[in-house]
Amino acid sequence: MSDRHVKGAVNTVKGTVNEGVGKLTGDKEQETKGKIQKVEGKVQGSVGDVQDAVHKAGHGDSHA
Repeated sequence: MSDRHVKGAVNTVKGTVNEGVGKLTGDKEQETKGKIQKVEGKVQGSVGDVQDAVHKAGHGDSHA
């Protein structure tokens, strides 16, 4: 798991918490920030997946 994957997972969890707190307290701004943070985390994780795939392809680890 790359650094990008870890950061993505952390942001996804933080976003989930912020969204939940926003819903519980009726704070739409915090809820929205949480949703945005979750999306950012998922994007970071996807970038990590692409980086891993490029790295593997560049090192001939493909078995096709």
